[in-house]
Amino acid sequence: MRGSISCPGAEYARYGGNTSCLEITAGGRRMIFDAGTGIRTLGVELARQAPLDIDIYFTHTHLDHISGLTFFAPLFDQRSSVRMWAGHLEAPYTLKKVVGHLMQAPLYPVSLDIFQARVEFSEFRAGDTLSCGAVALRTAPLNHPNGATGYRIDYLGKSICYITDTEHREGEIDRNIADLCRGADVMIYDSSYTDEEYERYRGWGHSTWQEGVRIADAAGVGTLAIFHHDPSHDDAFMDNVARAAAALRPGLAPSGLPRVLVAHEGLTLTP
Repeated sequence: MRGSISCPGAEYARYGGNTSCLEITAGGRRMIFDAGTGIRTLGVELARQAPLDIDIYFTHTHLDHISGLTFFAPLFDQRSSVRMWAGHLEAPYTLKKVVGHLMQAPLYPVSLDIFQARVEFSEFRAGDTLSCGAVALRTAPLNHPNGATGYRIDYLGKSICYITDTEHREGEIDRNIADLCRGADVMIYDSSYTDEEYERYRGWGHSTWQEGVRIADAAGVGTLAIFHHDPSHDDAFMDNVARAAAALRPGLAPSGLPRVLVAHEGLTLTP
């Protein structure tokens, strides 16, 4: 849930310092979204449950969203299967080539051949509808340098949307995002900045927590989860964000979850 770069240190202890990684389980399927540094600890826990059948969906392949992939323990277990998906890449890039480039000299000591699990790489186009067993995944393109993909996961009348990294358009609601998230139980949204900070970071491909509130209200989202915290935002800063956001979206959603919350490491939601 940390953006751009992982942040160790006592001042990040409560909200956490690992970069983006989200696990969703539904319909007997295990889906992982992004492979930031947080995927390492997830992999340690999952390794105890092998054999595994896992899908990893990438919003995009900037370093903070893939830097933990090569430390994901299930990739080194021959009993497991791991499928990786990306919807933002344009020719000549493919997901396999991107991961292969990450794992080559002088950047990395071993190559893709080190993986022992059954690994598959697949591309789709942001905007496609995917399926993962009984789980439906809708996607939409996001406004980010080099492209990114937003996801909506629906199962048995419950829905969660994962929207990071994206930059809003000032003065208007991004219709791609609002349409994808319409009526969702939970929207996890790129809230790297405040509205006051945004002027300094225009064009960097990120949004604000206040814009997350505006989109959540416009799209009838039950719970907004503030996500992708900027490295300069320590625990004290995020406490202030949490109070300000709760004042704008007080109370509980129909699911029983708060109408707004600030994501932290280890947070588990059951919509």
